[in-house]
Amino acid sequence: MKSKKMILRITLALLSVIVIFGCSSNPYVKDIPKEQYIVMLSLDGCRWDYPQMADMPNLEAIAREGVKLESLQPAFPSKTFPNHYSIATGLYPDHHGIVQNTFYDPDMDAYYKIRDRDAVANKDFYGGEPIWVTAEKQGLKSASFYWVGSEAPVNGTYPSRWKKYDHHFSYEARVDTVIAWLSLPKKDRPRLITWYYPEPDEVGHNTSPESEKTRLKLEYLDSLIGDFRHKLAKLPIADQINIIVTADHGMTRITGDKWIYFEDYIQPAWLDTSLGSTPVWMFDVKEGYEDSVYLNLKRAEHLNVWKKDSIPDTLHYGKNSRVMDIVVTPDLHWSIGWGDRKYPLDMVGGAHGYDPRYKDMHAIFYASGPAFKHGYVHPTVENINIYPLLAKILNLQPAETDGKLENVSRMLKPKMLINN
Repeated sequence: MKSKKMILRITLALLSVIVIFGCSSNPYVKDIPKEQYIVMLSLDGCRWDYPQMADMPNLEAIAREGVKLESLQPAFPSKTFPNHYSIATGLYPDHHGIVQNTFYDPDMDAYYKIRDRDAVANKDFYGGEPIWVTAEKQGLKSASFYWVGSEAPVNGTYPSRWKKYDHHFSYEARVDTVIAWLSLPKKDRPRLITWYYPEPDEVGHNTSPESEKTRLKLEYLDSLIGDFRHKLAKLPIADQINIIVTADHGMTRITGDKWIYFEDYIQPAWLDTSLGSTPVWMFDVKEGYEDSVYLNLKRAEHLNVWKKDSIPDTLHYGKNSRVMDIVVTPDLHWSIGWGDRKYPLDMVGGAHGYDPRYKDMHAIFYASGPAFKHGYVHPTVENINIYPLLAKILNLQPAETDGKLENVSRMLKPKMLINN
């Protein structure tokens, strides 16, 4: 009897030691704030390996303190508007409807163009449920600073705070606005903020991804991230805020000697409509000319040509009525278009929109905060998986998406997966 009591005491003592040791030494069982915030910044066109090409200490600090993806794979086409909206909704462009930067909707008999303010603000173009709509519907305030889709009342809902796009609005002032939003009284304070910079996309297009101007722009953007983190650290809620820095797509080098001009293979008179920009174009073909357009374009080297119903399943594209009869995209580094914009052979620049499996099309993803592990590098995932990640952190019931939490859950602290 005495030995049994002794064994019981030793067992209880050992259990106490285990509990104390686990709570004091394991960073994953520390208390996690019940009310967390997410501030997600997109650096348009920031390729997955750009941080290795420039001095970006603030971005690397986020990786050391939190997590980063080896790369973030965009959806097809790897263009700005389709992919920002895929990040927001967790859906492929074929499912959310923003199938290109510019497209025609036959049911609405209307064009969507990224510089058409009325079109951008028209809710009927946007399918799916953006994460800010999910948040607002479930009682959490959100704010958006130029994220695609936030200027339209998708599902009848705007973010609590949003801004009409102004390309020339100061980058420094954007930092201050986000900090001001996070400094609001609790009842007015957004728990989710999405914001956007149009660089380094522009400099990558104009000078190529490897240029000195691209490197300098990256270092300037990193300084803005540093300013934001410095100001964020002074907020009373700093330890509740998760920072995400990501991008919509990458960028690859193009040159004037690798251009495919459509008029060398087809006649404009065979087409009803042609829409696009290098490296993705779509054609609606006049009745009787379908085979002429398809077979003649197939003659071009370095060009992928698909009828709408035969686009590879890997691209998750072609079922939406906004996708035209024929879709074309070239091999990496090649460009396509009509000859009215003939480029000199020595032209050097950058482009994106190619098959997202090309690594040059992949983007960055860095994150830190109370929800994320420390110093963890996660394998490449598709950007449709960001939506369920955000929903999990904010403890929201997600809408149906193409993405899955299980694809990104390893970035989160284990206790995040238990608590919520």
